[in-house]
Amino acid sequence: MTNSNFKSERNRQFPSKISTTSFVKLYILHLLKEKSYYGNEIIEEIKSRLHNKWEPSPGMVYPLLRELEEEGYVTGWWEEPDKRSIRRYRLTDDGYKHYQIILLQYKSSFEDSLSIVKSVLKDIYGMKL
Repeated sequence: MTNSNFKSERNRQFPSKISTTSFVKLYILHLLKEKSYYGNEIIEEIKSRLHNKWEPSPGMVYPLLRELEEEGYVTGWWEEPDKRSIRRYRLTDDGYKHYQIILLQYKSSFEDSLSIVKSVLKDIYGMKL
């Protein structure tokens, strides 16, 4: 019995084949292509767009923003430089190019995850989809 989708290494992330960090990075870049945001706005926007079912932690978002800035994918500035309390970010041209690449790379992982969840709902819960 052969399976054309067989991979020598098992995928241990269930149901998604994409890490939470990669997902949040993709979402940050997605939001920043629309307008500038600061960290807490990003958290609230993701939470809102996911219908309050999930939100990334500040401990994930802020380090990712710093990393994206170091990589040149986003640029940040202090709203009030003297206070240094709110740092806004926007996407750079390199960030947009990187976003386009990972957008394509991750699509099949999201499709696979959706397929897995649909199969579970149908098989285990008897839902008609």
